[in-house]
Amino acid sequence: MAFNSEITIDGRKIGPGHPVYIIAEMSANHGQNLEQAKALVRAAKEAGADAIKLQTYRADTLTMDCKLPHFEATGPWQGQYLYDLYEGAYMPWDFHAPLIQLANEIGITIFSSPFDDSAVDLLESFDSPAYKIASPELIDHDLIRKVAATGKPVIMSTGGATLAEIDEAVKVAHQAGVTDLAILKCTSSYPAPPQSINLKTIPHLADVFKVPIGLSDHTLGNHIPVASVAMGGTIIEKHFVMSKEDETADSFFSMTPDELEDLVQGVRQVELAIGSVHFPSEPSKARRCLFAVRDIAAGEVLNKENVVNLRPGVGELMPKDLGFITGRLATKAIKKGMPLTWHHVGAIK
Repeated sequence: MAFNSEITIDGRKIGPGHPVYIIAEMSANHGQNLEQAKALVRAAKEAGADAIKLQTYRADTLTMDCKLPHFEATGPWQGQYLYDLYEGAYMPWDFHAPLIQLANEIGITIFSSPFDDSAVDLLESFDSPAYKIASPELIDHDLIRKVAATGKPVIMSTGGATLAEIDEAVKVAHQAGVTDLAILKCTSSYPAPPQSINLKTIPHLADVFKVPIGLSDHTLGNHIPVASVAMGGTIIEKHFVMSKEDETADSFFSMTPDELEDLVQGVRQVELAIGSVHFPSEPSKARRCLFAVRDIAAGEVLNKENVVNLRPGVGELMPKDLGFITGRLATKAIKKGMPLTWHHVGAIK
């Protein structure tokens, strides 16, 4: 399989050697309120995110309205049936047009995770710049083929998928014509405990699939997504809410605007700090060198009483040279406070 080593979304290059691409995931945090959704778009832009991502589905495209036990939600949403959960969490489809218009006006990329063919058709009517395959949909090969047919870049989230399932999805995408593909390491727990993240998977996925790899993060705070950058992550996706007080399906593990801004700044600092392989080309003056600690006459024996290693390191002779010069004669007079050079060092007495 041959995918591009970097992808381009809305003119922005993503992959090794480029700034980390930071996605603010709106998810259910719009609260089915258009003004709140618009506020999230604006806040994502102000915080410095590269993109804001939506989720495009309806309850009846994900599940059925059935009260049998296996249709009950699990985890933090336990006590609800799946249909009721999604009915209260989905974003009304008529929100797409005004949100996309707003994002275009203020200059932030906007795209979505479609969960069925009708969602792809809706998003294509707005010429979506990219598509995200959500973790649970990674095994829906027909959806991958539908998205691939758009010719747009595809980001896949792995969630609970096995390596074999990820490989299958990647092969389906390749066979369907996808050339711009990125994969996000993801742990499908809400919130996800740090010990479940396994950031070492990021370089492993990069080695296996040769595509940009990132992190779709559900931990609390921003330490782990920032750390993912040092592991070679090139994309970070983080759920985003206006306030922790908002009562939405995802608010309890989502970032606030201030936290998102801190994440962006932290990532940019880590990018600068990673840099390249580098060693100083000149000795540091902050270390020590050998100094005359009193006036030394020409012909006088150099020893540990008249020569000491001290800061600053402005001279030629370093502390390691003290043993070598001890017992040798000074070739010329050396004033107190002067750093020694090799021209000061003569033969052994």
